[in-house]
Amino acid sequence: MSERQYVGIDLHRRRSVIVRVDRDGKHLSTVWVPNGAIEEARAVEEAGPNPEVVLEATYGYYWLVDLLEELGATIHLANRSGLNWRNRRVKNDERDALDLVKKLRLGERPEAWIPPPAVRESPIENGSSPLSLGCNTFELCLGPLDKVFLRLLRIGNGRWS
Repeated sequence: MSERQYVGIDLHRRRSVIVRVDRDGKHLSTVWVPNGAIEEARAVEEAGPNPEVVLEATYGYYWLVDLLEELGATIHLANRSGLNWRNRRVKNDERDALDLVKKLRLGERPEAWIPPPAVRESPIENGSSPLSLGCNTFELCLGPLDKVFLRLLRIGNGRWS
Protein backbone atom coordinates (compact mmCIF):
# COMPACT_ATOMS: atom_id res chain seq x y z
CA MET A 1 0.00 0.00 0.00
CA SER A 2 1.37 3.42 -0.95
CA GLU A 3 1.71 6.10 1.68
CA ARG A 4 -0.38 9.24 1.62
CA GLN A 5 0.93 12.12 -0.43
CA TYR A 6 0.34 15.85 -0.13
CA VAL A 7 -0.59 18.10 -3.04
CA GLY A 8 -0.36 21.89 -3.25
CA ILE A 9 -2.16 23.72 -6.04
CA ASP A 10 -1.53 27.30 -7.10
CA LEU A 11 -4.71 27.96 -9.08
CA HIS A 12 -4.89 30.67 -11.71
CA ARG A 13 -7.48 31.65 -14.28
CA ARG A 14 -6.02 29.64 -17.17
CA ARG A 15 -3.55 27.22 -15.60
CA SER A 16 -2.43 25.70 -12.34
CA VAL A 17 0.85 24.63 -10.80
CA ILE A 18 0.58 21.35 -8.90
CA VAL A 19 3.30 20.17 -6.50
CA ARG A 20 3.41 16.74 -4.83
CA VAL A 21 5.43 15.76 -1.77
CA ASP A 22 5.57 12.62 0.33
CA ARG A 23 4.98 12.24 4.06
CA ASP A 24 8.58 13.25 4.82
CA GLY A 25 8.40 16.40 2.68
CA LYS A 26 10.45 15.01 -0.22
CA HIS A 27 9.55 16.85 -3.44
CA LEU A 28 8.11 14.31 -5.90
CA SER A 29 6.92 16.41 -8.83
CA THR A 30 5.87 19.80 -10.14
CA VAL A 31 3.55 20.09 -13.12
CA TRP A 32 1.95 23.01 -14.93
CA VAL A 33 -1.47 22.10 -16.32
CA PRO A 34 -4.16 24.04 -18.16
CA ASN A 35 -7.28 24.39 -16.03
CA GLY A 36 -9.80 21.71 -16.82
CA ALA A 37 -11.35 18.75 -15.09
CA ILE A 38 -9.37 16.10 -16.99
CA GLU A 39 -5.99 17.81 -16.66
CA GLU A 40 -6.39 18.60 -12.97
CA ALA A 41 -7.72 15.10 -12.20
CA ARG A 42 -4.80 13.41 -13.98
CA ALA A 43 -2.23 15.51 -12.16
CA VAL A 44 -3.74 14.93 -8.70
CA GLU A 45 -4.35 11.24 -9.48
CA GLU A 46 -0.56 10.78 -9.50
CA ALA A 47 -0.64 11.27 -5.72
CA GLY A 48 -2.49 7.98 -5.28
CA PRO A 49 -5.71 7.32 -3.39
CA ASN A 50 -7.11 9.92 -0.97
CA PRO A 51 -4.39 12.58 -1.14
CA GLU A 52 -4.40 15.65 1.10
CA VAL A 53 -4.80 18.67 -1.18
CA VAL A 54 -4.39 22.33 -0.32
CA LEU A 55 -5.20 25.32 -2.49
CA GLU A 56 -5.37 29.01 -1.88
CA ALA A 57 -8.78 30.64 -1.45
CA THR A 58 -8.93 32.51 -4.75
CA TYR A 59 -11.72 33.55 -7.07
CA GLY A 60 -13.32 30.61 -8.85
CA TYR A 61 -11.91 27.70 -6.84
CA TYR A 62 -15.30 25.98 -6.26
CA TRP A 63 -15.21 23.80 -9.37
CA LEU A 64 -11.83 22.38 -8.39
CA VAL A 65 -12.91 21.66 -4.82
CA ASP A 66 -15.99 19.80 -6.09
CA LEU A 67 -13.93 17.81 -8.59
CA LEU A 68 -11.26 16.77 -6.11
CA GLU A 69 -13.80 15.82 -3.43
CA GLU A 70 -15.50 13.55 -5.98
CA LEU A 71 -12.12 11.91 -6.63
CA GLY A 72 -11.71 11.16 -2.90
CA ALA A 73 -9.19 13.84 -1.97
CA THR A 74 -9.25 15.59 1.39
CA ILE A 75 -9.41 19.32 0.57
CA HIS A 76 -7.95 22.13 2.64
CA LEU A 77 -8.47 25.75 1.72
CA ALA A 78 -5.73 28.18 2.76
CA ASN A 79 -6.73 31.66 3.87
CA ARG A 80 -4.72 34.12 1.77
CA SER A 81 -4.38 36.73 4.48
CA GLY A 82 -2.63 34.30 6.83
CA LEU A 83 0.05 33.13 4.41
CA ASN A 84 2.43 36.11 4.91
CA TRP A 85 3.91 35.79 1.44
CA ARG A 86 4.87 39.47 1.31
CA ASN A 87 7.89 38.65 3.49
CA ARG A 88 9.35 36.18 0.97
CA ARG A 89 12.35 37.03 -1.14
CA VAL A 90 11.29 34.81 -4.07
CA LYS A 91 7.65 34.75 -5.22
CA ASN A 92 6.61 32.57 -8.12
CA ASP A 93 3.87 30.04 -8.83
CA GLU A 94 5.97 26.94 -8.14
CA ARG A 95 7.20 28.38 -4.85
CA ASP A 96 3.61 29.30 -3.88
CA ALA A 97 2.40 25.73 -4.45
CA LEU A 98 5.42 24.28 -2.63
CA ASP A 99 4.88 26.57 0.37
CA LEU A 100 1.18 25.68 0.46
CA VAL A 101 1.92 21.95 0.56
CA LYS A 102 4.67 22.45 3.16
CA LYS A 103 2.26 24.34 5.43
CA LEU A 104 -0.34 21.59 4.95
CA ARG A 105 2.10 18.81 5.82
CA LEU A 106 3.30 20.63 8.94
CA GLY A 107 -0.21 21.71 10.02
CA GLU A 108 0.64 25.42 9.78
CA ARG A 109 -1.80 26.53 7.12
CA PRO A 110 -4.37 29.21 7.91
CA GLU A 111 -7.64 27.35 7.24
CA ALA A 112 -10.47 28.96 5.28
CA TRP A 113 -14.10 27.86 5.18
CA ILE A 114 -15.36 26.00 2.12
CA PRO A 115 -19.04 26.88 1.71
CA PRO A 116 -21.27 23.93 0.77
CA PRO A 117 -22.80 23.88 -2.73
CA ALA A 118 -26.20 25.04 -1.44
CA VAL A 119 -24.64 28.27 -0.15
CA ARG A 120 -22.56 28.98 -3.23
CA GLU A 121 -25.25 28.05 -5.73
CA SER A 122 -25.10 30.13 -8.88
CA PRO A 123 -27.26 33.28 -8.81
CA ILE A 124 -27.81 32.81 -12.56
CA GLU A 125 -29.76 29.59 -11.91
CA ASN A 126 -32.14 30.76 -9.20
CA GLY A 127 -31.86 34.55 -9.22
CA SER A 128 -30.36 34.94 -5.75
CA SER A 129 -27.57 33.53 -3.63
CA PRO A 130 -26.38 34.32 -0.10
CA LEU A 131 -22.93 35.00 -1.57
CA SER A 132 -24.14 37.26 -4.39
CA LEU A 133 -26.00 39.68 -2.11
CA GLY A 134 -28.67 40.00 -4.79
CA CYS A 135 -26.30 41.46 -7.39
CA ASN A 136 -25.80 40.32 -10.94
CA THR A 137 -22.51 38.37 -10.90
CA PHE A 138 -21.10 40.14 -13.95
CA GLU A 139 -22.04 43.63 -12.75
CA LEU A 140 -20.56 42.92 -9.31
CA CYS A 141 -17.09 43.00 -10.89
CA LEU A 142 -17.62 46.29 -12.68
CA GLY A 143 -16.81 49.76 -11.50
CA PRO A 144 -19.32 52.65 -11.59
CA LEU A 145 -18.24 53.92 -15.04
CA ASP A 146 -18.28 50.42 -16.51
CA LYS A 147 -21.87 50.02 -15.32
CA VAL A 148 -22.85 53.23 -17.11
CA PHE A 149 -21.30 51.96 -20.36
CA LEU A 150 -23.03 48.60 -19.90
CA ARG A 151 -26.41 50.38 -19.54
CA LEU A 152 -25.69 52.41 -22.68
CA LEU A 153 -25.00 49.19 -24.57
CA ARG A 154 -28.29 47.72 -23.39
CA ILE A 155 -30.24 50.84 -24.38
CA GLY A 156 -28.64 50.94 -27.83
CA ASN A 157 -29.36 47.25 -28.56
CA GLY A 158 -25.68 46.38 -28.28
CA ARG A 159 -24.46 49.18 -30.55
CA TRP A 160 -22.69 52.35 -29.70
CA SER A 161 -24.54 55.31 -31.12
